[in-house]
Order: sequence, then C-alpha cells, then structure tokens
Amino acid sequence: MLLLEANIVEQISSVGTHPPHVEQPLLAARGSEAAATAAAAAEHGGSGVEPGLRCELLPQLEGGGGDEQRAGWRTVPARCVLYIESYMLGGQYDRDVETAVECIVGYADGLVVGDDGMDAWVLDVDDTCLSNLLYYQGKQFGYGAPFDPTAFKSWARRGICPAIPQVLILYKKLLERGYKVFLLTGRDQETLGATTTSNLILQGFIGHERIFMRNKTYRGQGAVAFKSTIRKQLVAEGYRIRGNVGDQWSDLQGDCVGDRIFKIPNPMYFVP
Repeated sequence: MLLLEANIVEQISSVGTHPPHVEQPLLAARGSEAAATAAAAAEHGGSGVEPGLRCELLPQLEGGGGDEQRAGWRTVPARCVLYIESYMLGGQYDRDVETAVECIVGYADGLVVGDDGMDAWVLDVDDTCLSNLLYYQGKQFGYGAPFDPTAFKSWARRGICPAIPQVLILYKKLLERGYKVFLLTGRDQETLGATTTSNLILQGFIGHERIFMRNKTYRGQGAVAFKSTIRKQLVAEGYRIRGNVGDQWSDLQGDCVGDRIFKIPNPMYFVP
C-alpha cells in the first residue's frame, strides 16, 4: 500500500490485523492517487480500476488484498501497468522505502546490542538491497508475459543491479551499531554466486557476515521453506535475529523470522 499524506493517514486497525512482531510504517492507499491513475488509464484506452481489482494494493505493506490478487495472476492486468509504472517511477516508491527504513533504523537504534557479537539482522537481496527496476521496466512490469526465469538469470548475470540507496544506508547503520548482517537470497549459488557477490560489493554492500544462496540442496524448495532453514541454522549457531527485512512476505514468513519483520514495498511481482 502507499505512503499516505499526513492529512489522510488511517489507523492500522482499519486495514486489518497482522502478527504483533510485524512493523508496518505505511498504511492505506491514497484515494486521490488511485482516482488519478484510473483517469490516466481511461485516457490510454483503459477502463480504469474495475470493482474487485485494486491496483493500489499492489505495493502494500499490510495484508489487504494485493498479494491475494497477485497470487492468481500469471501476468499483470493491463489496467494496473500504468499504476505500477507511476508508483515506481513517480517518486512514491522512493518515499515509501525511505519511510520504511526510518522506521527500521529507529527500532534498531532502540535495542541494546550485546557484547558477544550474536545480535543479527537478515536482509533479502533482490529488490531489498539491489534493485531490479530496470529489468522489470523493460518487461512492462509483468504485463503480457509471465515471469521468465531464464531472462531474469541473464539479467542478474550482468551484475549491474543498482543498490536501493535507502537500504544501503540502513545496511551501513546496522554494521556501525555492531549488528552482524546476513544476506539471504533465493538466487542460485552455482550460476549467480560470483556475479551477485561482486554486484553487492560494487554497490557498497561490504562487511556482511555471510551471504546465503540456493545450492543444489535447496533447489525446488519454496522461498519460505528455504529461508526458514537458513534462519534456523543461524539460530542454532547462537545468533539472535533481531530484525528481518524483505520485499516479499515469503522473505518474512516461516520459522525463526526474528524479533521483528519489516517489509519493503514491491508491486512488480509476487513470490509465494
């Protein structure tokens, strides 16, 4: 969901419920922006946002229908493409990420970091640390063709994903505070390991404790199962996962999710 202007902020209870450890800095969609997007879609030959199809829920940070809509889509409906494009490129996405990061930093700064070096944070990589906006923009944000894993792998192999600047700031602040940072991604270790590591370093993600990727042991596992296994491994090693950051709910669900989870908005795709 979208960041609200101060005069139309709604209480989180009006949107729905969520687990108590979920941090939700962003609340409901802006009706004025949704109306403007619908009008623009009509000008481009579309019918706007039809009843039951709420494009404005796609960047949501709170379970309110967006994920349920996307879960049944192989491609993004034509009438939502303009909305996603406007959200991602018009400045609202950047402002929402900045708000989320401010919330995360406030939480992290309020914790007491132990002297044993076992206070940890887990961060996802794709569209949490590194942006794939250029790739999805070239694919019309998912309109017309389903996700193409071969094409995405070719993109990732180029190693040119830019950092999401607000998250890079967060990353550095966590390290400065003495937290151990672990990066956890569903990317394939064998084919994308070296490129991903290099890409992260070139973009300034230096100093993390470890990066976990899928190896042959985890191929075929869903995101929740794979990431749960890795987090359980960290807890078994004695780490205290104080926070967990990702752009997909599947980054933040399952076992050993941490003391608090934080979702970065992403209307471009859905990973179950």
